[in-house]
Amino acid sequence: MYFARLFVTLHPEMCTLENFKVDLKGLKDSETVIHYHLDDAYFEAIDAPDVREGELDVELIIRKASAYFELDFHTEGIVHVLCDLCLDDMEQPIESDEHVVAQFGDTFDEEGEILIVDENEGILDTSWLIYEFICLAIPIKHVHAPGKCNAAMSKLLNEHSAVRSSEAEVEDTIDPRWEALRKLKK
Repeated sequence: MYFARLFVTLHPEMCTLENFKVDLKGLKDSETVIHYHLDDAYFEAIDAPDVREGELDVELIIRKASAYFELDFHTEGIVHVLCDLCLDDMEQPIESDEHVVAQFGDTFDEEGEILIVDENEGILDTSWLIYEFICLAIPIKHVHAPGKCNAAMSKLLNEHSAVRSSEAEVEDTIDPRWEALRKLKK
């Protein structure tokens, strides 16, 4: 069995999203492997709203069947996100495997479980798919390892947490006029 391999490295001075457009009609082999190396230039070119920096490698394996295409994306690397506690940048490791099925149709549609690629064009733009897979791989909560958060911000957070807990103590000393209502609540 013959495999076609294509390596794409994006550099800031020449980053174009055209590199992510796969001509499905032009695929002649039963399996095609495409490698992308993504860096900050990719995120800038795609005008990414959530992730602006990173260093990732993506392997896309396309298997051509008679009526459809199977696309397997393996993404590995790091992205820079804000720490939920101190709001400093942090490196978040990413690793994901995603499977997509595409077939030709009248117009492009990605609403169902199968991507429909316009048969007249035959081009599938994988740039936004890859970005979505990266975003889905980022954990909901991202926090520095213990002791790695910004010390000044951690101090402020602790001070404000102490203020909130002292406010809660103040709330416990309720005006006696409301105490009867509080007893009814219990």
